[in-house]
Amino acid sequence: MSDETGTPGTPAGSPGGPRPEPLRFFGTSWVDHDHGYAARRAGVAAGSLAAAAVSCLILNFAYEGIQIADSGAFVTVLVVVMFAICSALAFRNTWEGFGKRHDPQRQATLRGLLAIGFVGSLLAYFFRSLSEAPGEKLHREEYDRAREEYARRTSRRTGNPSKKKRRG
Repeated sequence: MSDETGTPGTPAGSPGGPRPEPLRFFGTSWVDHDHGYAARRAGVAAGSLAAAAVSCLILNFAYEGIQIADSGAFVTVLVVVMFAICSALAFRNTWEGFGKRHDPQRQATLRGLLAIGFVGSLLAYFFRSLSEAPGEKLHREEYDRAREEYARRTSRRTGNPSKKKRRG
């Protein structure tokens, strides 16, 4: 492994070129859908759904704690609405992140909101893993583009350009 990129080193004499970026839980198995890709997708889907269910149970305990504290209907509604809105925003943000790279500065400002809406992020991960590895589409587009650029840069010209016939 290369220390800088986290990608396997290229042995001497092997063809160079771009290397796929590993995905969380999938490594580089998303490229050729090998090394247990389908089982990993099923595991990620089940795990994210189970984590979302457990998270909802924990939120239910928090809700019951607010009820026991008898803090009033306004506070209860405010907390429920806050978690619902933050979860919806986290879902949308996570879902969009599977198709395009986010601005790191914007992500830093949304960190607290996304932490509150963690259930939405888990559900987005679940729904995306039903069709592909989360983030696979974005990584595949970038990898294919890098491979095309590499092939274009390394392709050899044929013939001697000085002997080329001039159009006149």
